[in-house]
Amino acid sequence: MNIKIIIKPTITFLLLISISLTVKPQGYYKDIFMDGGIKLTSMTRLPAADLLNLTIENFASARYNSTFPPTRLDSVRQNSLITGTEEDLNGILLYPDGAPRFRVLFTNGGKASSHGGSLTETGRDRYRTFVKNGGSYVGSCAGAYLSSAGTINADTVTMRENYLGIWPGITKGTLLNNSATGLFIEKNSPLLKYSDFGGDLHIADVRHNGGCFAFDGTMFPAETEILLRYDYPPVKGKRDFHREINAWAYKESKSTGRVVVTGSHPEAVTSGERLDLMAALLSYGLDGNGTALLKGELQNGKTREMHKGTADNDPAYTMIGDRQYHHFRVEIPQNAENISVQLEGANGYDLFLYMNKDDFAFRGESDFTDIATGPEKEFRFDRLEAGEWYISVECNTTVETVKRDWGYEYTGKTDVLNGVPYNIVIYWD
Repeated sequence: MNIKIIIKPTITFLLLISISLTVKPQGYYKDIFMDGGIKLTSMTRLPAADLLNLTIENFASARYNSTFPPTRLDSVRQNSLITGTEEDLNGILLYPDGAPRFRVLFTNGGKASSHGGSLTETGRDRYRTFVKNGGSYVGSCAGAYLSSAGTINADTVTMRENYLGIWPGITKGTLLNNSATGLFIEKNSPLLKYSDFGGDLHIADVRHNGGCFAFDGTMFPAETEILLRYDYPPVKGKRDFHREINAWAYKESKSTGRVVVTGSHPEAVTSGERLDLMAALLSYGLDGNGTALLKGELQNGKTREMHKGTADNDPAYTMIGDRQYHHFRVEIPQNAENISVQLEGANGYDLFLYMNKDDFAFRGESDFTDIATGPEKEFRFDRLEAGEWYISVECNTTVETVKRDWGYEYTGKTDVLNGVPYNIVIYWD
């Protein structure tokens, strides 16, 4: 078998078709985006992310209390990041085709309805698209409220238009502020895959400040996984939430991300079982990313042009984003000869090419790989084994970052945020 690698310029596009195969988490810009936006706690560090050695970016607005109210600049920055700008039409969370750019979106505590309102309907739709297309969502306190469809008080259910509904259930407030509770770990909780938490199925003294629990009556989704329950024996004159659901998870389908939320506040802890808890919540979210997506089938001699942008709303033919993969499939017939796979992309970018038999092709997990610099690649073969082959394109070009007090500013090749066009084609005799 002769393989020749050549470098030239060309362009192509693909469709978001879910394939139910488990693959390692490649094809994301970074691991976590931490939302400390308007009316949320403005954390700039997530200790559990440090523990897990995860890459992270964040947005931190002014604190939500009356002493440090959000400013107009906070609104402009949040809107630019989440909703998008001319330089990044899809916003920081999404690739040009709507795929998740981060593996997990973590939402801090604070004021859920106010934060949801500050996102605007367009921003909330960015969050929903993120989860629908495979990104996972982890939230604490306000982040748990925000994930739900509404709240219940007494016997009245209120649907919240400023909430996300990515967990289509109902939350109820504990009415407990500036305190702490114990947490019982469910016997079969998936969080036990990541830590044994001392072996007693209990975590003590987890901060609680106005959080919620999952209401397991009206509108309780059958697919909900119960992870933790409150340990807070009833107090006279106070709302009884002892053994109510403190933490839960929900994954709608194989192609969607996993929602993992808690009514408590383990996010700022730097040691012990509470740090392990936050790390386990993040890990379960990370392990719940949607399955790999196939853009489409390549046909002999038919060039696939991946030139469209976000506004075209045609993800099967949309340009590729920074550190993103686009996956294609092709059926190589018996007796095919003189096989050539050609990739031609826009000048000034590094596009990598991979090819693998019977499974998705990734860096380090491919039969054939070309990671030379530049946008043009070619594989040539006298023959290949007949059957199903996967061909993948990776955009290795990304932005540079500058750390600011509110988050990260992008510099360098920022035009990659709107996508890099390319063509891909396969030929055989």
